[in-house]
Amino acid sequence: MMVGSAIPDALSSPVAVNGMHNGLGYPVYFIPFIGVAKILGVLAIIIPGYPKIKEWAYAGLMFDLAGASYSIIASGAPFGSWAFMVIPIGLGLSSYFFYHKKLSELSRAEPSGHFYEDNYEMSNAKIV
Repeated sequence: MMVGSAIPDALSSPVAVNGMHNGLGYPVYFIPFIGVAKILGVLAIIIPGYPKIKEWAYAGLMFDLAGASYSIIASGAPFGSWAFMVIPIGLGLSSYFFYHKKLSELSRAEPSGHFYEDNYEMSNAKIV
């Protein structure tokens, strides 16, 4: 869902410019920046490994959603215009919850019981 809004932002499509610049008042140069940041965040979440980067990606995407919600509300848009933000926020929170549930289950299955740390160390290992 985040990629669906990131691609038009990254390409500065007329729909994105109309919504973010004309509708919310953001500068035009900010639109592709936020689009690329969303794409990088989604990639960080879907690529296996790198748990610390995933934590930052989840935080960044939730900050984006919170900022978008606040911007829509602050612009004076009616309730129907911003109530839909519950859906992407709910999906983001669910994804984060299930990611940590998966980590917890994997750490119980690992003999060392340190899947999170072991996975972090392996993701930062240098190939010689």
